[in-house]
Amino acid sequence: MEPMTYTWLFVLGLIFAFADAFGIGSNDVANSFATSVGSRSLTLKKALSIAVFTELGGAVLLGAGVADTIKNKIIDLKLFADKPEALMLAFVCALFGSALWVNAASRFGLPVSTTHSIVGAVAGVGLAAFGGDAVVWGWAGMGKIIASWFISPVVAGLVASIIYLITKFGVLRSPKALSRGLLAVPVYIFITLFVCILYIVLKGGKSKQLSKNMGIAIGVAAGVGGAVAIWAIIFYVSWLHRLLVNEENMRWYHVFYTPFVPTQPKDENFGNHLNSVYRDHATGPAEGPKVADPETGKVNHSASLETIDANPAQATSPLAVIDEKPKRGVFGSIKDMLMDNVNRDVVSSQNANVKHVHDHAVKYESKVEYLYAFVQTLTASFASFAHGSNDVANAVGPLAAIYAIWDSGVLPKSNVDVPIWILFFGGVAIDLGFLFCGWRVMRNLGNNITYHSPSRGFSMELGAAITVISASYINLPVSTTHCITGATAFVGLCNGSAKAVNWKVLAWCFGGWIVTVPVAGLVSGGLFALLSNAPKLY
Repeated sequence: MEPMTYTWLFVLGLIFAFADAFGIGSNDVANSFATSVGSRSLTLKKALSIAVFTELGGAVLLGAGVADTIKNKIIDLKLFADKPEALMLAFVCALFGSALWVNAASRFGLPVSTTHSIVGAVAGVGLAAFGGDAVVWGWAGMGKIIASWFISPVVAGLVASIIYLITKFGVLRSPKALSRGLLAVPVYIFITLFVCILYIVLKGGKSKQLSKNMGIAIGVAAGVGGAVAIWAIIFYVSWLHRLLVNEENMRWYHVFYTPFVPTQPKDENFGNHLNSVYRDHATGPAEGPKVADPETGKVNHSASLETIDANPAQATSPLAVIDEKPKRGVFGSIKDMLMDNVNRDVVSSQNANVKHVHDHAVKYESKVEYLYAFVQTLTASFASFAHGSNDVANAVGPLAAIYAIWDSGVLPKSNVDVPIWILFFGGVAIDLGFLFCGWRVMRNLGNNITYHSPSRGFSMELGAAITVISASYINLPVSTTHCITGATAFVGLCNGSAKAVNWKVLAWCFGGWIVTVPVAGLVSGGLFALLSNAPKLY
C-alpha cells in the first residue's frame, strides 16, 4: 500500500492504544502498590506519586523488547503480506477488544491479566482473518506465552516465600528481632538495588560481548547498591535506632545528617502510633491483633495489644477520608472530583471473610515491621518499574505495528525497534489510568487475599518484581497480575495455615483470568470479521 494512507486506522489505533494503556494503569499498576498501601507502608497519594515516574521510566527504558514480542510473535504476519492495511485493521480491532474488556473489569474492581487480554485479542483477529493457521501456536509464539501464565505465579510465589521465610526465621521470630532487623536493613537495600540496577544496565546496553557486558553490569549494580547500603549503615540505620530504640522525636529529614542531629525529646506516643498503624486491618468488631510469641512463633489468641482499642472501627485510620465536605465553588468542586480518586481508604475496604483470614496470620512487633516500610517502598518502586517495562507492550506493541505500516506501507520487520515516542505515549496513558481509577482494583487486592504487613509486602513485591523484570529481559510478556497474586498467596501460606489465605477471593481472581482470553478474542475477532466482510458502497 502507499505510505501514509489509511490515516483513519492509524488515528483509531492511537485512540484505542491509549484506552488500552489507560486500562492497564487502572488494573495492573495496583498489583505493584496494593501490598504497600495495604500494609500502610505507603499512603495512596504517595503510591500515586511514585508510580508516575517508575511506570513511565520502565516503559521508556525497557519496554521495547516485549513490545516486539506482542506485535510480531503471536500471529503469522506473513499472511498479511499482500494486504498490510488488513493487518492495520486487525491490530486496531485487537486494541479495541482488549481496551473494552480491561476497562470494564477495572470499573468493577476485577483484577485481570492485561497480558491475557491483548494476547487473546490478537489471536482472535488472527483466527477471524485466516483461521487457526494464522496463530503461531508453537513455543516460539503462543506456547511460550501460555506457559508463562502458569509458571510465573509459581516462580514468583516460590521466590517471595523464600525471601519471607528467611526474614521470618532470621529476624521476626528472634528474641532480638529489632537488633537483627537493624542489621538486616542495609542487606535488603543492597539486594533490592543490585537486582534492579543489574537488569536496567543489561536491558539498556546489550552487545555481542555478553560476558563482558555482564561483568560491567554486575560491577555497576554492586557499586551503586553497595554505596547506598553504606549510606544506610551510617545514616539510615542510625536514624532508625534513635527513632525505634531510643524513641526520639526524629523527623524524616534528619536521616540525611543523623550523626550531627542532637538528642531529641522522647516521643511518648510513638509506640502507640506504630501499633495503630500496623494494627490488624480487618474491619468490624475484633478482639484486637494477635501477637506472636518470639520464642515459638505461635499466636496467643487470648491476648491483644493493650494500646489497641478492641474495636478497630472506633479508631481513625491514618488513611481515612472524611466523607462530609463543605460546599465549594466550581473550581473547588472540580478539585474535589479529581482528588476523590486519591483520597481513598483502600486499606479498610474488605470483604466479609477478611476477619477470619487475618486471625490466622501471625502478627509481629510493630517496631520490627516498621523497619521494612522503607525497604517495601523500594520494592514497590522496583515492581512498578518492572510492570512499566513489561506491560506497556500490551498497548504499544500493536500500535507500533500500525504505525510502521502507516509510515512505510509494508509489513514491519521483526527486528525494528519500537519508537521512543510510542513507549512514552503508552507510559503516560498507564500513569493516567492509575491516577484516576487504580484505587478500585487496589481496594480488592489490599488485604482481601491475606494479611499484609511491611515484611510480608516487601517479600511479595520483591519476589514478583524479580520474576517480571527477568521475563522482560528475555522478552517474555508475563502477567504481573499472576506474579503478584502468586507471591501473595505463597507468602500467606507461610503463616503455616491454609486458612490464612482467602481462597474465595483467589477463586474470584482466577475466574476473571479464565474468561479474559475468550472475551477479548471474541470481541476483537468478531469486530474484525464484521468490518473486513462488510459490503462496500463503491
